[in-house]
Amino acid sequence: MNKGLILFLFLSFSVFVFSKEAYAYLDAGTGSYVIQVVIAFIFGGLLSVKIFWNRIKGFLTNLFPRKD
Repeated sequence: MNKGLILFLFLSFSVFVFSKEAYAYLDAGTGSYVIQVVIAFIFGGLLSVKIFWNRIKGFLTNLFPRKD
């Protein structure tokens, strides 16, 4: 594995394990905002696949050529 990835995973893990309690308030609109971001991410990915479908299909065709 890549050293940068290992460092990132270690730091991410340590933030969750060693964090102290946070007395924070989550607004009622926070959940709907998170849902909107997830939906936008999914539809953005689908739109990207639609736009570049011919390139993706050509790449996969060259990667796995048919044997006659």
